[in-house]
Amino acid sequence: MRRILLLAIFPLCAAAQTPSQPPTLIRLIRNGSIKPYSSTRAPVTLFGMKSISGFHETWIMEAHDSFAGIENLDKIIGSVLEDEASAPSRTMIALYRPGLSYRPDQASRMYPKARYFQVSIYRISPGADGDFAELVRLRRQSLDSLNLNRPDVAYQVISGAESGTYVFLGPLVSLSTLDSGLASSPIYADGVVDASMEARRKIAADGQMSRENLLFRIDPGISNVSDEFAAEESEFWHGKKKP
Repeated sequence: MRRILLLAIFPLCAAAQTPSQPPTLIRLIRNGSIKPYSSTRAPVTLFGMKSISGFHETWIMEAHDSFAGIENLDKIIGSVLEDEASAPSRTMIALYRPGLSYRPDQASRMYPKARYFQVSIYRISPGADGDFAELVRLRRQSLDSLNLNRPDVAYQVISGAESGTYVFLGPLVSLSTLDSGLASSPIYADGVVDASMEARRKIAADGQMSRENLLFRIDPGISNVSDEFAAEESEFWHGKKKP
């Protein structure tokens, strides 16, 4: 069965402009269905993507400024969700972590031009938060040293999954962006890169962390964005208008 990743990146009833900061909360439903949203015309923006690596999954990610936003959406689609007969799904709520994100304001501004998303899921053991934060700091430092344009947004799952689960969302204008990371790093950056790899090996060797990397391609046909959001990329998001 063909499965779809749906990412609702922007807040419900958001202002009519591209946001410069990520939403405070996201609700992620793995193996969910778009039907409850389309059949009720729920006021939620959906960013649709199809996996090009890893297992084929259906994700729905809603964006909210507060738990009240989640409650309001539930009042609209709750009864429909209860009647849905589908494969078992997992629902998680995650909190935006600016301190773990890398240039999140740039990431938000890239969404209209993004064609792919790199998603990384980290799971760390209790007590390893400090080591994980250090690993993320070294990663940011290595990205700066290599001058890679790879901003991402970090979320910490606070309900619905094991404690210590983090989701990182990185928009990509093109997959060719990843090619720059494959090239040899300059000599001045070797020390930072080596330190980051050593910290990662240490956490992994201690059984304190696991990581899953996934790539997705945006499909505007299953996305729902505002005219303001799509203004500069209207042909991609909304297709060519008939003369």
